[in-house]
Amino acid sequence: MDLHALTVPTYVNMMKGLIGQLSKGEAFAAETGLAPADLIGARLAPDMFPLSTQVRFVCVQASDLLRHLTGADSFAPAEDATDFDGLRAQLTDAIARLEAAPASALDAAKDKAVELKLPNGMAFDMTGEQFVRDWGFAQVYFHLTTAYAILRHKGVPLGKADWVPHMFAYIRPGTLPGG
Repeated sequence: MDLHALTVPTYVNMMKGLIGQLSKGEAFAAETGLAPADLIGARLAPDMFPLSTQVRFVCVQASDLLRHLTGADSFAPAEDATDFDGLRAQLTDAIARLEAAPASALDAAKDKAVELKLPNGMAFDMTGEQFVRDWGFAQVYFHLTTAYAILRHKGVPLGKADWVPHMFAYIRPGTLPGG
């Protein structure tokens, strides 16, 4: 399993998609008169984190990928951003750090022992490959999906093309509906 090829392009594609979703959210707020803070602070349920924290946690997962597999210092934001520019900046920074990660360092971590300690006291022992497959992807997609769902719940007109815009690079010519 080539951990770099599996993780970095996947995380980057999805984070770039989230940047686009946030931009649509910002435009929606401006068009409808919704205060940006009402979107940034929106939650799906009272006991869930708001959009700003979901975005920060996507960045945390990117940071954790490099920290656990390569020993890199954490670059996760310490606080939630309070505006759309800040949310996009957090994601842009995480993307740049992922893209700068040496492929060889990630790939060499396939069998590395990874200790994952959660704030609630639970601890997990796994290999680098297991961390990517069973924890990393699940966590990053959870927070990406939740951010998308919050925006949709608040009325932002998002669709499948906003979730996977990177797929348009592969579209067969002549098959785009209405194109």
